[in-house]
Amino acid sequence: MNPLARPERSVYEAAVVLNVILGALAFLSFGLTLWQWLVARRFPLHSRISAGSFSPAVTLLKPLKGLDTTTEDCLRSWFTQQYPGPVQLLLGVSSETDPVYVTVRKLLAEFPACDARLILCGPPSGLNPKAAKLAELERLAKHDLIITSDADVRVPPDFVLNVVAPLADSRNGLVTCFYQLANPTTTAMRWEAIAINADFWSQVLQARSLKPLDFALGAVMTARRPQLQEIGGFDALANFLADDYQLGNRLSRKGYRIVLCPVPVECWSAPMNWAQVWKHQLRWARTVRVSQPLPYFFSILNNAVLWPVLWVAANPSLPVLALSLGCCLVRVVVASNLQLRLTWSRTHFGFWWLVPLKDLLQVGIWLFAFTGNQIEWGGQKMTLRRDGTLLKS
Repeated sequence: MNPLARPERSVYEAAVVLNVILGALAFLSFGLTLWQWLVARRFPLHSRISAGSFSPAVTLLKPLKGLDTTTEDCLRSWFTQQYPGPVQLLLGVSSETDPVYVTVRKLLAEFPACDARLILCGPPSGLNPKAAKLAELERLAKHDLIITSDADVRVPPDFVLNVVAPLADSRNGLVTCFYQLANPTTTAMRWEAIAINADFWSQVLQARSLKPLDFALGAVMTARRPQLQEIGGFDALANFLADDYQLGNRLSRKGYRIVLCPVPVECWSAPMNWAQVWKHQLRWARTVRVSQPLPYFFSILNNAVLWPVLWVAANPSLPVLALSLGCCLVRVVVASNLQLRLTWSRTHFGFWWLVPLKDLLQVGIWLFAFTGNQIEWGGQKMTLRRDGTLLKS
């Protein structure tokens, strides 16, 4: 036997194995993409109740910091809720010098009939200023049904009616909802919008199809005060980065169900450039990696552009090229359809080319999520510990 034949044969066999592995991963990512699309189609997104006998008194906790052009409109959407029950609004700021302070005072004067208060919160009790404000506001709540909402969230007029409805069932411990990035004003934000408006909500539903939800989504969360007190209230979350994950996970471990309200909300953000979006995505990735390390590690299998591209690179034959292009095309179509379902807007269609770019850049974010624990949040650099708590850098 020719001694040179053995190395050549080994190289050939290795190439065959690599081709099979990458082909299998490409088809796996294709199947996972279709799975996401199917569970998203089955979810009754945007369905709502027109009226209901369950309309208990609720308290909204709204931690605030800073002001942009959409903040007033977002806050006004809570003042104008069409809800038959009593609603208390508690809006917390850290200082009278915060520009949002004047805006809240203006809204209080505009809606004198609302049971609303502006609260000057003291120094934060932990490194998560949002959770610290929520803890202080929670102590002032009149009612046992508590809604929390981020400052940049705008809601439809019937939102409170719909988000409290699932709590008529005592087995449900927390209601949360999907959210959309409502104003992707830059190319970088349009790239991030694919992650939020197409992938995130459908991946949540994909996870729910395997097991009950054991986390919450932070834009809006609704729970009862007795259940919150069982897990130590918001005081217990003041040093955690992912207060939403911790809240849902702790209630789930107590045996309460986490329910998704089908009415999504809008998140309005100030314009961000590529560097700002990258930092935001990296912080999010490291947060998920710490909260759910194993699912996040295997999330790379869901990348429906990466694996077909690698398959073509390893085997640039015509059949492989055709199959890989088909996988990528389906990925673009599915992402566009999911964005349309959530946002009811077709403006993203002209940016279809950002879908494969998003998937390829996501590989870098996935890798960097495992290479460090530093995050930047609110202009401060912090270290994210393995248990999800924060440490000043």
